[in-house]
Amino acid sequence: MPEPVKKADGNTRAPVAPADGPGESSAEPEQAPAPPAAAPTEDQTAAPAQDAPPAEDPQPPDTRQDLTGLFTEKPQSGEVTVGENITFVAKVNAESLLKKPTIKWFKGKWMDLASKSGKHLQLKETYDRNTKVYTFEMHVIAAKANFAGAYRCEVTSRDKFDSCNFDLTVHEASAAEGLDIRAAFRRTSEGAKKRSGPQTSSTDGKEDSGELDFSTLLKKSSSFLKSSNRAVQVSSEPDVDVWEILKNAPSSEYQKLAFQYGITDLRGMLKRLKKMKKEEKKSAAFHKKLDPAYQVTKGHKIKLAVEVANPDVEVKWLKNGKEIQPTGSKFIFESVGNMRYLTINHCSLADDAAYCCVVGEEKCTTELFVKEPPVLIVNNLEDQMVMKGERVELECEVSEEGANVKWEKDGVELTRDESFKYRFKKDGCKHFLIINEATKEDCGHYKVKTNGGESMAELLVQEKELEVYQSIADLTVKAKDQAVFKCEVSDESVRGTWYKNGVEVKSDARINITHIGRIHKLTIDDVKPEDEGDYTFVPDGHAFNLSAKLNFLEVKIDYVPRQDPPKIHLDCMGRTADSTIVVVAGNKLRLDVPITGDPAPTVVWTKGEKASSVKHDGEGRKGGPTSSWTLKDRDMVTEGDGRVHVETTKGHCIFTIEGAERQDEGIYSVVVRNPAGEDTADINVKVVDVPDPPQALKILSVGEDSCVVQWDPPLFDGGQPVIGYVLERKKIKSYRWMRLNFDPYPETTYEAKRMIEGVAYEMRVYAVNSIGMSRHSPASQPFVPVAPTSEPIGLCVDDITDTSISLKWRRPERIGSTELEGYGIEYCKEGTDEWIPAIQGLTERTSLVIRDLTTGDKLQFRVRAYNMAGPSTPATLAQPVTIREIMQRPKIWLPRNLRQTLIRKVGDTVNLVIPFQGKPKPMVTWSKDGEPLDPSFANVRNSDVDTILFIRKTDRKHSGKYDLHVQIENVEDTASIMLQVVDLPGPPEALKIVDVWGFNVALEWKPPKDKGNCEITGYNVQKADKKTMEWFTVYDQYRRSNCVVSDLIMGNEYVFRVFAINLVGLSPEPCITKDSAYIQKTGMEYKPPTHKNHDFTEAPKFTHPLVNRSVIAGYNATLSCSVRGIPKPKVTWYKNKMDITNEAKYRMLSKQGVLTLEIRKPCLFDGGVYMCKAVNDIGEDIVECKLEVRPPNGRQTELATSW
Repeated sequence: MPEPVKKADGNTRAPVAPADGPGESSAEPEQAPAPPAAAPTEDQTAAPAQDAPPAEDPQPPDTRQDLTGLFTEKPQSGEVTVGENITFVAKVNAESLLKKPTIKWFKGKWMDLASKSGKHLQLKETYDRNTKVYTFEMHVIAAKANFAGAYRCEVTSRDKFDSCNFDLTVHEASAAEGLDIRAAFRRTSEGAKKRSGPQTSSTDGKEDSGELDFSTLLKKSSSFLKSSNRAVQVSSEPDVDVWEILKNAPSSEYQKLAFQYGITDLRGMLKRLKKMKKEEKKSAAFHKKLDPAYQVTKGHKIKLAVEVANPDVEVKWLKNGKEIQPTGSKFIFESVGNMRYLTINHCSLADDAAYCCVVGEEKCTTELFVKEPPVLIVNNLEDQMVMKGERVELECEVSEEGANVKWEKDGVELTRDESFKYRFKKDGCKHFLIINEATKEDCGHYKVKTNGGESMAELLVQEKELEVYQSIADLTVKAKDQAVFKCEVSDESVRGTWYKNGVEVKSDARINITHIGRIHKLTIDDVKPEDEGDYTFVPDGHAFNLSAKLNFLEVKIDYVPRQDPPKIHLDCMGRTADSTIVVVAGNKLRLDVPITGDPAPTVVWTKGEKASSVKHDGEGRKGGPTSSWTLKDRDMVTEGDGRVHVETTKGHCIFTIEGAERQDEGIYSVVVRNPAGEDTADINVKVVDVPDPPQALKILSVGEDSCVVQWDPPLFDGGQPVIGYVLERKKIKSYRWMRLNFDPYPETTYEAKRMIEGVAYEMRVYAVNSIGMSRHSPASQPFVPVAPTSEPIGLCVDDITDTSISLKWRRPERIGSTELEGYGIEYCKEGTDEWIPAIQGLTERTSLVIRDLTTGDKLQFRVRAYNMAGPSTPATLAQPVTIREIMQRPKIWLPRNLRQTLIRKVGDTVNLVIPFQGKPKPMVTWSKDGEPLDPSFANVRNSDVDTILFIRKTDRKHSGKYDLHVQIENVEDTASIMLQVVDLPGPPEALKIVDVWGFNVALEWKPPKDKGNCEITGYNVQKADKKTMEWFTVYDQYRRSNCVVSDLIMGNEYVFRVFAINLVGLSPEPCITKDSAYIQKTGMEYKPPTHKNHDFTEAPKFTHPLVNRSVIAGYNATLSCSVRGIPKPKVTWYKNKMDITNEAKYRMLSKQGVLTLEIRKPCLFDGGVYMCKAVNDIGEDIVECKLEVRPPNGRQTELATSW
């Protein structure tokens, strides 16, 4: 950040720059700031003085426009020295704003500086009508050290908002020697103790320590003199604690003290003082209040509990300030002793509220937060492919009814726009995204998101291809005849235009153009020679046309003899030697041959040989198979296939085959004969069909979102060359196939992309020729698009010997959506490129020992992770490793718990595992108490890295010191282990009765000889009356070997016994006294105590009051309370202050002080105030409640209201 420019009058103007976005701050200062001033404390408040001189005029506005926010110029961070001025400038362009912008200046997080304007702070605003730019300025005058901190500027205009942050750094002014300017600023923190050492001004915008506090400059009138250009002279008087003075002063002296000590924000200080004096008052009604907040999962229940001081007090529960009525099973109230419970069942979002428990005038409040469980997607979206203009409906099912979901297209959230292009629909747990008319722009990946998952599907929109069901055919007509061109297309709504030789055909008296459904017709009546030409039909909106030719057959009238030789007219097909007609398999083959001749000739159709070889008798040439059909006088003479029809009309011979098949392909010959002669013609018929399905479909490889598929061409191409292939894919769990290409793909290898990683797919292929598309190939084997994992991490050498090496590594950071199959380890010698597998196949472990290596070889190692997609990038050691064992000193790693005495009970198992290190393999020896360890005494098992000492069942003889020696050549390491096996102690000895006096017996004994190999921790002393011999413990864990047994019963004879106690437990056998102690009876006169008769009379008092109730009409209701009093009080029930004792509708019960009033089938008129009155000779007591009777249908209404 450049240095602020200082003006001649001591002002500093913060540099400004075009805004780059909200909240952007400037760079760090180039020059190091001066030592910072003391930071203001958190309790300081701002109250600057008023009536400051106006700031200077602003600089010319910067009209550079920011396209991303409202600011054209943002205030930049600045630096200023104590006592100098600085100006911050913000500019807003109002050209695009409908309303004047409003600006706010903040210090820290929340302090609005508008209310702090005065002597040290001035806010200005100007407007340039020419440029329509608002300029906002903040002038800081005579800056102080506690002005430093983070500032924020916010501008709003209707629904637009922008903000930016900037910092102010205040440097200390250089003071004269012996003067401390920081002493002039007094902190307002509690205690107001002066802190030693410099404090740094806070410039962190996230802290409130930089609060703009002008009010805490506590000064005396003679403490210092202030000047704008001079240092501050500090008084040498001691610091005064203003807080302590105000705390002890009467309220009438506050104004005087404020004037005396220079307090400018007296009101703010008094508010803080009041908080300091306020002490938390202990609740008299509650022993334990509600917690500040509770959280519960939606659909679960929660119990709120409070503990009240009075167990008989009545509590009220409020929800958002309204009392909760005890109706239904939603809210359950419980009262157990001093505890009061509110149980909320089946919590919903409506139960997220503030709850309050009220006892008399006191209350405690809590917040209940209802957390929604994550919404899971049960049924995922499915890929779809639709035609342009069709309706699209994407459907998914979530785990919770009524849950909110978010729809996205290619990462952009979808909303209901003005065009209503997208419609969102909910039906229980199902959610739908509906696109009424799909366009090419709607192609993409659609995603539905919940707070617990997401699902994605792809939508492909294909242009509608117009299919031609019947094309127009060439016509040959004679004069005065009718010509009809007819075609049929797939879409009924498609219109078209007819052209003749490129000129549009218009309807007139002879020409009629019709469009009925999918059929388009052009009819020409009374054909004339000028009607001959090329006719074309062009569908509107589609880039193709249908063409046919109209041939005019001119009829010449000549005078001929009566007999006319037959003639075949094939001019329309071209008079070639072999005329070829192509027909699509399944269509009708119709050969319409014009013939003439008088008398009517006989027609012979032959398939399989040329017409020139057909003899007069109809027999064909010897050789291949032939078929023959003969017509005479328009009747079939010879029978043929049922699909074949031959007929003649005047001037025409028609040969028809219904549903042409591949075997119908061949040469058809027609021979016409009459007495005047004959004529022949050959027609070559070719039957074409769609190709066979492609063969051998297989998946070559898969990627993260793609796969490469390959197939073989079809065995039969259908008689037409294969022009390409069409591929489809589908998810395994879906039933909808999606087309991947719309134009035929010419190759037999295709890379399919835009798949979802981790989802299983299938592929299939169609072959396409000029006739159409084949049946689909068998589906490929299921595959999952996955990417190879990332490389294994942390490959390192764990151990190395002369012939082996141990490697270890960690799993790759990115595994992908499929499981990790294992790791492949390879090595190569230095200087070669041949990588040799270290093991056959893969290993699932993350470590491996490679054996049988040659000592001294320098090898490089690498590890690759494998998944379904193949190997990952290899992880390689940083440098080659020489196969040679490294010498390592022996070292025993004794566990911490074995560094102190190990204590075990007799019969326990000891299994000590002690690790060590050392190479080559060290020699391990054990010894006990300096003697070699006998294998029959304890078992020892050694390995390369640790040794195990195992004792199956310990005995006392196993106690002692065990030494472990680990040695390699002349170097060794030792460790010692202390094992102590302990057992139960023996019984104490020489227990005797030393003395008997009064009700006391003195005992004495000696410690046991066998202490169980550990210290005696105490004794258990017991006594027994000789009459019953039931033993009772007198002392347990008694440390001494003598005791006095007191409080014995006079006249009884006692015996005693003592058990020894150690770490294991009590001794198996006690030591019993041989003699007994008899407690003598002494002469005593019994004086019965005198008792004063107690007055048990008590006035009636209700210990449990009546509770307000709400009941349903027609159902019995009971009111209960409890009363106590001596003598037993007389109880009377009242309704609305009317005695109801003799009413038959009511039944009064009293049992053990519990009073019950039963109301039989109450009606709406039984509601009111019920009172119970108890009277005896001492006094009386009254309790009452309200009874509300609701109609039967009120339950549903009230439940709906509570929800």
